[in-house]
Amino acid sequence: MMNNTINWLLSTDPWVEYRVRLDLLGQSESDQNVVEAKSRIIANTQIQQLLNNLSRWQEQIVNNHKNAELPLHNLSFIADVGLSLKDPEISKIVSLTMEHQDASNILQVTMNIPKHFGGTGENEWGWMLCDAPIIFYSLIKFGVPYTSLANGIEHLVSFIKPNGWPCIVSPEMGKFRGPGRKDDPCPYATLLMLKLLSQIEELKNSEECRIGAENLLKLWENSMAVHPYMFYMGTDFRKLKAPTMWYDIVSVTDVLSQFQWLRSDHRLIEMIESIKSKADEQGCFTPESQYKACKDWDFGQKKSPSQWLTFTILRILKRMDSQSQ
Repeated sequence: MMNNTINWLLSTDPWVEYRVRLDLLGQSESDQNVVEAKSRIIANTQIQQLLNNLSRWQEQIVNNHKNAELPLHNLSFIADVGLSLKDPEISKIVSLTMEHQDASNILQVTMNIPKHFGGTGENEWGWMLCDAPIIFYSLIKFGVPYTSLANGIEHLVSFIKPNGWPCIVSPEMGKFRGPGRKDDPCPYATLLMLKLLSQIEELKNSEECRIGAENLLKLWENSMAVHPYMFYMGTDFRKLKAPTMWYDIVSVTDVLSQFQWLRSDHRLIEMIESIKSKADEQGCFTPESQYKACKDWDFGQKKSPSQWLTFTILRILKRMDSQSQ
């Protein structure tokens, strides 16, 4: 059955085939099939649309981090697909994302926080802990050396509290803070910081990662009672969804499964088992929720199995079965 599923994945969109060959089959970047799949990604109309959207990076105004149309989220999807600095289009986009940095070298986006939420009501370059880690994560995935980004990343890491990362914003955002108690961790910011640090060898085994991961796992244990910043781990959280850009069970397990020291944790295994129980007879997975902005993608509907979602989950399962880094 697994062979049939793999063959199904290999016969679909080029970005799915590319990642399956690399991440599930272990083929090398120089393999002819991998090279050909990569070339089809660049030429694909949907990917080109995302790249065009990213070329307007400085025009985006971030006022809803759950908006899947934001170039911010397009950036991380393109990075997850596997495009890199070796691709001319990506080099241009990386330059755009790095143009605006604060004094601590934290990458900025344009935001507009209304006065009644503590902002100025004007467009301002700034950052929040629910966007800056996404940009840093994407640049690391693209192949930008960690040493070139270390100052900004380490400044973000320094905001860790004993219970995870809190809601933190740059001074330009005024008195804005999310809808939670000041001392609560922000589950989404914590998830994004872990996602970023999982890609950095120097930091992925740090105490900060262990604190952040434990916080998310405790939230799973207490999902019926504890909901900091209104981030629930309830019915909606448990619905299968792609891409991995928000706070849901696939996004959380995709991040936590990258930490080798977590793979035997019973709470992570419980989440994984919840996902596995939703496989169909062929071992494929169908989205149970979707982003409206993704309606033209295979994961943007709930009618049939999604290749990208299935691949993402199979990669999580492969990590959980692996004893290696």
